[in-house]
Amino acid sequence: MPAPADWIAAEEARDRLGVRAQTLYAYVSRGRVQVRADPRDPRRSLYRAADITALAQRKSRSRKVSEVAAGAIAWGEPVLASEITTVSGGRLFYRGRDAIRLAETETLESVARLLRGGHGAALKRTERPEPPKHPDMRTRAYLALAQRAGSDPPARGRHPLVLAVEAATLLDVLTDAVAGEAWGGAIHSRLALAWGLGPGGPGADLIRRILVLVADHELNASAFAARVAASTGASLSASALAGLATLSGPRHGGATAAVRTFAAEAAQLGPRQAIANRLVEDRLLPGFGHMLYPDDDPRAAALLERFTPPPDLKALQEAVKAVTGLAPNVDFTLVAGCEALKLPADAPFALFAVARCAGWIAHAIEQGQANTLIRPRARYVGPEPEFG
Repeated sequence: MPAPADWIAAEEARDRLGVRAQTLYAYVSRGRVQVRADPRDPRRSLYRAADITALAQRKSRSRKVSEVAAGAIAWGEPVLASEITTVSGGRLFYRGRDAIRLAETETLESVARLLRGGHGAALKRTERPEPPKHPDMRTRAYLALAQRAGSDPPARGRHPLVLAVEAATLLDVLTDAVAGEAWGGAIHSRLALAWGLGPGGPGADLIRRILVLVADHELNASAFAARVAASTGASLSASALAGLATLSGPRHGGATAAVRTFAAEAAQLGPRQAIANRLVEDRLLPGFGHMLYPDDDPRAAALLERFTPPPDLKALQEAVKAVTGLAPNVDFTLVAGCEALKLPADAPFALFAVARCAGWIAHAIEQGQANTLIRPRARYVGPEPEFG
């Protein structure tokens, strides 16, 4: 274990970085800074000085091109041009329009059209097959996109309006797979109906808002995977399948499972004890804090105005705020919203997948229009090559 001198108090850590307490907690929540309890006062936390120094140097120094490129892979500087989505000033924008305001009135279908550039507003979707027959909704989603990816033609060289029709159909195909039925109507209404809420009412409206607010989020891991696939000329369905595969990881769309685990710990031990255990053990607080939103996640804040989390999750939310200053992010809010509506256990992932498919398709179309192959070089650190 590092010597005590290698750990510094929160005040010194904030001074070295020039940030507020919430930003420091956000660095901790994303694993950028290690934290431990102060042995002299367990109520206080100490922060690893080396991590603070590395962050400070990253903010202030000029780095070599190779170092910049390597750092850009993990929450770094922008690496490609896009007109689709940006996070600016703590707010989320879809093609310049505030996503929070869009969630007041728009559907996933209309936001999907906006994300991909407005094509296809009045086009009729093509016929879609019956969804795969499988008891698990996540498996049905993979099967539905895989079946399309195995037969759909490459996206390159096709007219934008043709791609728009295919894009709208893909959203329907994935929705049908999650719902288990090929119903008509708006996507949020079909999902609400499938989950026993009825096609209208407050429950369906909350699903609509969730879908709009998680439809895209800049160059996240799954969007980047979709763009890599699209850069090869792959079909839209293949690009969407690449996004879905990436979303499944525990550090992306699978993060809602970690929120449930944290919530279970809080229910068993009490929220403050569960939080203390994780901080002392240098573990993350899943569902709280976000690297792109040092203050709070506006998507979570907007959704939490529309429903009340179940009591145990509400208690956890309040305890995390009191102890760390961290606000809920969209992962916590997805779990809380689905619990409040009494949806199936896999509903948070399903909502994430259906909504984010709109973003994957938009990124795939934009990448195809760029006509460039995404092919970075690896920085080799293995054994010396054996020449001759």
